[in-house]
Amino acid sequence: MKQTNFLENAASQKNKPLAARMAPKSFEDFMGQDNIVGAGKLLRRSIEADNISSVIFFGPPGTGKSALARIIASKTKAYFEEANAVTIGIADIRKIIDQAKARAEMSGKKTILMLDEIHHFNRSQQDALLPDVERGTITLIGITTENPFFYINAAIISRSTVFEFTYLPKDALLKILVSALTDKENGLGNYKVEMSDEAKEHLISNSGGDARKLLNALEIGVLSTKVNEKGVRVFDISVAQESMQKRAVLYDRSGDAHYDHISAFIKSMRGTDPDAAVYWMTKMLAAGEDPRFIARRIVICASEDVGMADPRALMFAVSALRAVEFVGMPEARIILAQAAIYVASAPKSNASYLAVESAFAEVKSGKTRSVPNHLKDANLDGDKLGHGKGYKYPHDFEGHWVDQIYWTDPVELYKPTNEGYEGKIRERLAGIGKKKSKI
Repeated sequence: MKQTNFLENAASQKNKPLAARMAPKSFEDFMGQDNIVGAGKLLRRSIEADNISSVIFFGPPGTGKSALARIIASKTKAYFEEANAVTIGIADIRKIIDQAKARAEMSGKKTILMLDEIHHFNRSQQDALLPDVERGTITLIGITTENPFFYINAAIISRSTVFEFTYLPKDALLKILVSALTDKENGLGNYKVEMSDEAKEHLISNSGGDARKLLNALEIGVLSTKVNEKGVRVFDISVAQESMQKRAVLYDRSGDAHYDHISAFIKSMRGTDPDAAVYWMTKMLAAGEDPRFIARRIVICASEDVGMADPRALMFAVSALRAVEFVGMPEARIILAQAAIYVASAPKSNASYLAVESAFAEVKSGKTRSVPNHLKDANLDGDKLGHGKGYKYPHDFEGHWVDQIYWTDPVELYKPTNEGYEGKIRERLAGIGKKKSKI
């Protein structure tokens, strides 16, 4: 635990890693998360008015959670204390709370507690915080890389505002990189560095939206590169690849390559080639693609291309999406591979997709139909109008089916194939004599 000291001496500052030295100290320096702290946003207004209530910041590493908390510390008149859930226990929590109570009684000063890695607190430790968060004895800033709805006491969440931080966009990372190269006080501006556009692109693309990862690689590359005869450190693609320990992957998350790769991934699953599907998926992940984006594409493919040939594929894909959000990278790659292989290997049918497309066309251009009287809701005064009269309850009949009109002027929309489980559906519908009643 420590009370944040913002008057650290210059020597101490220079001994810090580049990522720590370049941490934003004001909103002007803060990059990304405009949906949270952009001009006029609720959280920013609350911070600037020094009227912040308890909050939970969650999201990937290096996206500005701790940096924003320290900007709050620099602006508030409250006593600001930092702690890490990995290193403190219930006794420490109670000491912080007792001191906060005494401080409030003696000077009326509020206490803000920034609790990093709050997901490491067990239920008992979180329960110890709850009453004083509720009473306002402390204002909590909980920081976590995990989904708080899985790891944090629901009662704490209900008394806090949850803000999700997302991977930093390419333009924000470029500004951070350029600032680090030119800043002579905290950055690398005192070094003569010639950095190629290709090297910049490689660092940005492979940082995965993580500013800390970007700056760590930049610092390693600059400090480990020898000065040439002109006194310049040449930071080219080879230096960038060594600094990131990752070779260049031709993939632009915002350009044509993005769409080409996801297209190849989907078409490989549709074409029942699990090896190709896993390859294209891995290439996207290696280039820093959001794993949730890939998981969503698997969900779509499970419904559009597998459909009723294996109904379990959709359940499997949705479970994978939730697991990816729960676990995060790098382990999420295993879950994605399993889901992609399942969907790619499953029997295929697009009959459900064709059915809904045909239904939309029928609604838009076909005959106008009203709900038959016997299918209408008989609640309220509906029975006086004959609503529901004559409806046959299928469970009252043999085989739980009875011939009945469900819409007028019926047309065939769903045409089951013989693939996988859909073949059984086809047999069942034929077996019960799916006859379209006509008026």
